[in-house]
Amino acid sequence: MRTRRQTLKHLAAAGAAALGLPALAQGGRRILLGQSAALTGPAAQLGLQMNRGARLFFDRLNAEGGVAGRTIEIRALDDGYEPERCAANTKALIDDDSVFALFGYVGTPTGLAALPLVNAAEIPLVGMFTGAEALREPFSRSIFHVRASYYDETALIVKQLTNLGLKRIAVFRQNDSYGQAGLDGVNRALKALNLQPTAVGLVERNTVNVAAAVQAIGPTRPDAVVQISAYKSCAAFIREARKAGYGGTFYNVSFVGTQALADELGKDGLGVVVSQVMPFPYSTTTAIAREYLDAVKRAGGDATANYSSMEGYVCAKVFAEGLRRATGTSRDALVAGLESLQRYDTGGYTVSFGPRNHRGSSFVELSMLTGDGRVRR
Repeated sequence: MRTRRQTLKHLAAAGAAALGLPALAQGGRRILLGQSAALTGPAAQLGLQMNRGARLFFDRLNAEGGVAGRTIEIRALDDGYEPERCAANTKALIDDDSVFALFGYVGTPTGLAALPLVNAAEIPLVGMFTGAEALREPFSRSIFHVRASYYDETALIVKQLTNLGLKRIAVFRQNDSYGQAGLDGVNRALKALNLQPTAVGLVERNTVNVAAAVQAIGPTRPDAVVQISAYKSCAAFIREARKAGYGGTFYNVSFVGTQALADELGKDGLGVVVSQVMPFPYSTTTAIAREYLDAVKRAGGDATANYSSMEGYVCAKVFAEGLRRATGTSRDALVAGLESLQRYDTGGYTVSFGPRNHRGSSFVELSMLTGDGRVRR
């Protein structure tokens, strides 16, 4: 026979389900976010650092009482940067009634694999670590992008190169939807100038087999190579291209993982350029950077400042603000709270959403590796 407490618990769960909200998030003191990201494999630092940065923010927020007394936690599942694993992880997270929303997914092919599941479940997904246009159009009410797009990044890269008189531009890209998204951006920017890439070289995801790409690009003697891949394959291409006698410039989009690329290349990183969609995380020039660096310092251990971790931190801050502004406890209320963020200043980095605009930012700037493991603006 059901006890009174069991009956009340059942009714609370039924009410939460009617609102599209896990019972734990409505009646409990914890809000659980689900994340699928590469935590192992050649792209692991992207997922690990995105997760670490978010936890830096949430740990601090929770210590201060959370949001309306509720703490925020992340359940991270490893997808190894493989789409099939991300889809399976997403289904598991959606099927878990304790997961309120999704957060901090990493990658274009993985994000695209999750997209139909996210839309079908109408579960909010905040802060995807990807700039792919295919995840922005057509518009999804469930997905909130905190960063600029690859169109924004590649437009700045092409503008910088052509302003320097460098018009022979090749593309080294991952042979998947991420690489295609980056190539589309480069082609779009070049077409406006009646230009096209001198060559395109491919590398398979999660590999460093770059010989064919070097062979495809090298003979065209480009002034610069725009790289659309993750840090290990981009580092491998730079080394092999240099060995083959290439003396031009390398440009990367932010997803490469800037600090991971610098660590992979060491002194070979000197002069490599990376476009950035987050505030500079290595100095106290902005309020958000000061806040972030203080959180890194407080965390101690192996916590270090880098762009990928900064992105996690900023996305966590945006999520928390949307939650704070929510006028109810349902997922719809969270969506409305996030959509109310009009020119929300995180501390030198502004995010704007609206009912038909989930592109939070178009901010892009360029950075350069120094050759001694550091990054400068």
